[in-house]
Amino acid sequence: MLWRARDVRQEIQCGIAAKAEMIIQRVVLNSRPGKHGVPVAENFRLEESTIADAIQAGQVRVRTLYLSVDPYMRCRMNEDTGSDYLLPWQLSEVADGGGIGVVEESKHDNFVKGDFVISFNWPWQTAAILDGSLLQKLIPQLVNGRLSYFLGAAGITGLTALLGIKEKGHVAVGANQTMVVSGAAGACGSLAGQIGRLEGCSRVVGIAGTDEKCSILVQEMGFDAAINYKKGNVAEQLREFCPGGVDVYFDNVGGDISDTVISQMNQNSHIILCGQISQYNKDVPYPPPLSPDIEKIQKERNITRERFLVLNYMDKQEASVLQLCQWIQEGKLKVRETVVEGLANIGGKASQRSVTSWEVEH
Repeated sequence: MLWRARDVRQEIQCGIAAKAEMIIQRVVLNSRPGKHGVPVAENFRLEESTIADAIQAGQVRVRTLYLSVDPYMRCRMNEDTGSDYLLPWQLSEVADGGGIGVVEESKHDNFVKGDFVISFNWPWQTAAILDGSLLQKLIPQLVNGRLSYFLGAAGITGLTALLGIKEKGHVAVGANQTMVVSGAAGACGSLAGQIGRLEGCSRVVGIAGTDEKCSILVQEMGFDAAINYKKGNVAEQLREFCPGGVDVYFDNVGGDISDTVISQMNQNSHIILCGQISQYNKDVPYPPPLSPDIEKIQKERNITRERFLVLNYMDKQEASVLQLCQWIQEGKLKVRETVVEGLANIGGKASQRSVTSWEVEH
């Protein structure tokens, strides 16, 4: 999910930064849903706060334009995230995540007023004073002026899809491989299917939850077929659309859907373990263990299923982002976003499982 300021497009076109207000709005964690609980909007609280009038050497004052709300944040709502690289949000403290803003004042040598910047520890508030060393300057032209893409298709989401396929999918041009993507209509899944095709897969099949999503995958995103898992028999449809079996599985969901796909995977095939969203409201280890029957299939067919963390491949970030931007500019990578305006709405969206952009309202 993306959150965006109402006047962000004017910022891009005119390069005009609005006057900062020292009284700000922010979103804090109000309560925890519990490891087995389903998040609700009341787990978050919108409140007024203030930031200092002056900034110190090395700092940058920014106005927030976009915030990204992502499935992994469900883990941060727990006291223990279950991960050594994710810190939990603290009660009554501001939430944070990927964000983009415009510089309104700078005492850091790398930034000047009007620069667009990004951080993956951006506080959920309308304005902030940040350490300039934690910011990266953005070039809007790389994404045809669509700044929010740096939080999605040209950001961590796109990197996860591209590097996952390259590092764990073992896709090869001319190998006649079939890829299946679960959670295919989500931010990462929709990119993964397209990238699988661009990297060499001869057939790409998506799994999603509505007929509308399936239609978009086929008509707009170039998937060969899409299965609505809420209708009909998924196993039968997989056999129909993947008559030669499955060679690469981009797994976003886990659970019964993944068990069905794994049962139809070929010898020496590969699972790209991106996410397990069906398990996020359960207290289980990551990655969740497979059932005995499915684990037997995995071992007998020598199917790889290794934990994948995009942060382990940051040495390939620059080249990969440039590749993603090139595909976007060439129209080879289609991007869809869900955008919600107004900081007051972010708590409700954060309690859902969609990946959206959020726009800040001024």
